[in-house]
Amino acid sequence: MRTTRALAAAGAAVAVLGLAVPTAVARDGMNLSPSNAVALPSVIARGGQLTITVNNCTGDATASSDAFPAAKLKTGTNNLATGTATVNTNAATGSHSISVLCGNGTVINPTAFTVIGGVRGGLGGSSTTGATPTDMAIGGGLVALAVIGGGVFWMRRRSERHI
Repeated sequence: MRTTRALAAAGAAVAVLGLAVPTAVARDGMNLSPSNAVALPSVIARGGQLTITVNNCTGDATASSDAFPAAKLKTGTNNLATGTATVNTNAATGSHSISVLCGNGTVINPTAFTVIGGVRGGLGGSSTTGATPTDMAIGGGLVALAVIGGGVFWMRRRSERHI
């Protein structure tokens, strides 16, 4: 039991130390390359506007894709570059990549966002000329069936009262 507790405490200490070391190294000013290029929303229609963010991006930044023209990104606090891009109205549907060129390197996200196509509306089976003769025959038959069924029901109820 004591051995188990000691092993658990040692494992927790190693995990905390292991997570703290990369953070300490990153804060010491090592030259980090850009990472984590994200486009939001991740699913967008043609003509929509994407927000692109990249971590650890310094200097001038430009995002490019086959679905939108090159877009300039602004680098803000903590070397977080952000910008917007408008998807072309003739962009192909499906998954698209984003390549971001920063002052300290390039980052590529091969499946950054997905372009969805428009819906084919059409008439949906509607008719602009009104009811066809077939429609009229079906409707008339249903009305006649309802009248006959109602009459049978009413006549049956009347005969039950006289018994």
